[in-house]
Amino acid sequence: MRIEVSRQLLDRQLVDVQGRLIGKVDDVEFAIDPEGRPYLGTLLTGPGALGLRVGGRLGRMMALAAERFVTDRPMAPLRIPYPLVARIDSAVWLRVRAEELPAPPVEQWLRRHLIDRIPGAGRAGG
Repeated sequence: MRIEVSRQLLDRQLVDVQGRLIGKVDDVEFAIDPEGRPYLGTLLTGPGALGLRVGGRLGRMMALAAERFVTDRPMAPLRIPYPLVARIDSAVWLRVRAEELPAPPVEQWLRRHLIDRIPGAGRAGG
């Protein structure tokens, strides 16, 4: 299958197998197979990935603003292996549920420092 990354993937919504929004495809990583051919290996999502793609002063400001919410710096993007993609149309549909993916660093920080401190937050459905 042939994909035009900039037109068919970047900035598309990521949707899990249950129809829940996960984020947007902010960047991609390519890998090299044993024969030396490049292939799409990983989708990246998160402000760190978007900041690197945008580049320049604006990209650095985006990444730095997001890093204020995490303790591990530099902030790593959420990495989704391309084989987890089920189909691509107006969105990028995954074969897995959102809970099966690692939580994005900003979401982890917000949960630990804000949401978990709200009385009754542990009973909230996700």
